Amino acid sequence: MNGPLAEVRTAVKRFLADHRPDRVTVAVSGGADSLALAAVTARLTEAAAVVVDHGLQADSARVAERAARTCRELGLTAEVRRVEVTGSGGPEAAARKARYAALRPERGLVLLGHTRDDQAETVLLGLGRGSGPRSIAGMRAHDPPWGRPLLRVPRAVTEAACDELGLTPWRDPHNEDPRYTRVRLRREVLPLLEDVLQGGVADALARTAAHLREDNDALDELAEAFDGDRRSVAEVGRLPTALRRRVLRRWLLAENVPELSDSHLRRVDALVSEWRGQGGVWLPGGFVARRAHGRLRVEPVQS
Repeated sequence: MNGPLAEVRTAVKRFLADHRPDRVTVAVSGGADSLALAAVTARLTEAAAVVVDHGLQADSARVAERAARTCRELGLTAEVRRVEVTGSGGPEAAARKARYAALRPERGLVLLGHTRDDQAETVLLGLGRGSGPRSIAGMRAHDPPWGRPLLRVPRAVTEAACDELGLTPWRDPHNEDPRYTRVRLRREVLPLLEDVLQGGVADALARTAAHLREDNDALDELAEAFDGDRRSVAEVGRLPTALRRRVLRRWLLAENVPELSDSHLRRVDALVSEWRGQGGVWLPGGFVARRAHGRLRVEPVQS
């Protein structure tokens, strides 16, 4: 009978066979998910490990070095990268931004230990915030330079796999702190949903994300194939709403507007679909979108 370790191994082996990265790095926090991923990856291919020390806890350097040492014992080369967590959006967002910047490779894929439970939490966050289908579609398994082989594997399986391997994962105290939204989702909301709906909620949310990604991909392909004038209100306005917003999104990204949200897109779309002579739409990066004489334009905000 296949056990937890075999389930993790099958997921990673299938991912590597499907995508064949020319270089593999594993992001390791020392938790069960990333340790199980690192252990299995070390048995399947030549790989390196990177441990990011966020410096947010008094003993973070010790925890990071312990994780790196475990990776070396598993057969991986390993290094610790210290980052400074600053910026807006709260500590979770700032830490995530710093971590991804530190992990970004010159080539190949960085494997992340996100599990099916992480995917379910991401979908719930998107639903609760009304962030649109792109957010509710969750994380992609293959999103270069990131790879997530364990998105269909429950967190409990990675923990059991570590038990099989005799590994003792680090338990991040932040993962127990109810001040963080994800912790409350994990500890309170998802267990309640599982109880009320009689189980299977995490799997159902992950399947929902997969369905939405398929729909989003199809619409993105249609948006890419649009050969009209993206600045023309008449041409863009003839498109169905979902397709029109994706065409506008591609136009805005081509104009170097960063970090677009669903709210930004809806306000720009209103310049086409709900025109009442309104003023410009303020966008991230110091840009504003305007409509004039039946055309759209993006320009820097004048200081």
